[in-house]
Amino acid sequence: MKSSEEIKQIATSTIEAETQAISNLKNYIDDDFALCVKKIFDSKGRVVITGVGKSAIIASKIVATLNSTGTPAIFMHAADAIHGDLGIVQNDDVVICISNSGNTPEIKILIPMLKNLGACLIAMVGNLGSYLSLQADLIINTTVENEATPGNPAPTSSTTAQLVMGDALAVALLQCRGFTINDFARYHPGGSLGKQLYLKAENLYPQNEKPAVDHKADINTVIIEISGKRLGATAVLKNGVLAGIITDGDLRRMLQKSADISRLKAGDIMSVNPKTIGSQTLAVDALQIMRENNITQLLVVDESKYKGIVHLHDILNEGII
Repeated sequence: MKSSEEIKQIATSTIEAETQAISNLKNYIDDDFALCVKKIFDSKGRVVITGVGKSAIIASKIVATLNSTGTPAIFMHAADAIHGDLGIVQNDDVVICISNSGNTPEIKILIPMLKNLGACLIAMVGNLGSYLSLQADLIINTTVENEATPGNPAPTSSTTAQLVMGDALAVALLQCRGFTINDFARYHPGGSLGKQLYLKAENLYPQNEKPAVDHKADINTVIIEISGKRLGATAVLKNGVLAGIITDGDLRRMLQKSADISRLKAGDIMSVNPKTIGSQTLAVDALQIMRENNITQLLVVDESKYKGIVHLHDILNEGII
């Protein structure tokens, strides 16, 4: 067993080797790379990415990145392609074949079949003299001098280079498309960022009770309404129109100031001009208003009509922080 210091040194050497491999990639961003981006951008079809072994795993990740940033893509395992899955590829598609050696048996069988289909073939390859490289229409060079493993037995630096070059391709494409943060949210509705950009008050307040009392309501009624609806506040209405808000904090302050509360009405202790939002207000903006005003509830009002309450917990439960 290696000592702790030896283990740390091995890990450090691995990181240094892969860092060097990534750093060298900038030398391979050439005219072919730019043409690959333009070809994919102008294509009326999809990007089909294929490979075998570790390269196939990298291909799947690049597909996921492209799909999430506005470029339709699909993964096709090279071994499955030569056993029937080749039907995935259509004439308008661009095919990216990923292979470090460019000479694996599956690749050698697959390439002529892809050429016969007429699809544009891009090679992401680490061996510029390989069969794949020589047959491809365009080349993305991912050559690495050495793997991080002694004797180069396992793909390490080479697959890292493929991954990084795939990211470079995806980022170039998304910027060519003018892909925005709002576009990203459309493809990531379940994520925290997506929710920040689409979740609105109208998605939150209907799940809550709608506490409300008339401005002439007695204090017992107010307490029961706040306690029963469990939002820590109630709207106060006058002739059906929002007149104010009473929070549990208002109730505590009332008890500290008044010995006799039997004659007090809701209108006597309410806070006028409460903080309100519209139903179309983004939840993230509602959260910011709460933070700025040190409050935990906002009344939702549309065209002077009281709709309900959004509570701080509603927003936090959605993972927006």
